[in-house]
Amino acid sequence: MKPVLYLIACAAGPTQYIDAGVRAAQGAGWDTCLVLTPSAARWWEARRDELESLTGHPVRSAYKLPGETDALPAADAMLVAPLSCTSLNKWAAGIADTLAIGLVSEGVHLGVPVVAMPYFNQAQAAQPAVPRSAQTLRDQGVTLLLGPGGYEPHPPRQGDATGFPWAAAVAALPAISEAQHGAVTDREPTPRRPASRPLRP
Repeated sequence: MKPVLYLIACAAGPTQYIDAGVRAAQGAGWDTCLVLTPSAARWWEARRDELESLTGHPVRSAYKLPGETDALPAADAMLVAPLSCTSLNKWAAGIADTLAIGLVSEGVHLGVPVVAMPYFNQAQAAQPAVPRSAQTLRDQGVTLLLGPGGYEPHPPRQGDATGFPWAAAVAALPAISEAQHGAVTDREPTPRRPASRPLRP
């Protein structure tokens, strides 16, 4: 059985091409489920069926209603790509007002490996909150691919959304064994079993 990846995308330029991210993850052997922020979901509203056909799963963008069953299989890892500047700061501040941020906010503390690849410009990166937020997430065990060796913020109005490094983001994910398969579902997460992996240093 393939390990399950939650690919979580914010409303940043590369999300226009999130199908490329799904294919990159699938090519690396992941059963890929897609979760979008509400704003990102609007971008794909007319083509949502394409994404569901590609992943074989419902595309989620909102918390379930009480009593609804889980729509997605349990996650073995989570990749937030692209991570917007707004979502970076909300996540670090503990503001889980969307399913996308709620999953990773809790998932990392359940022992689920979480990787994030940002996409924003240098003017946004210059906000004092950004380095604080980045350090907060890293201190929690998130592998944040921001800066040297990851995504370097681009000059304003010069971003290349089509050139987003999906392969590099996927390559940063850990290998998952069959014994580690299935830790967190798309509910306002409660683990089905004790977390099988320690938090990343």
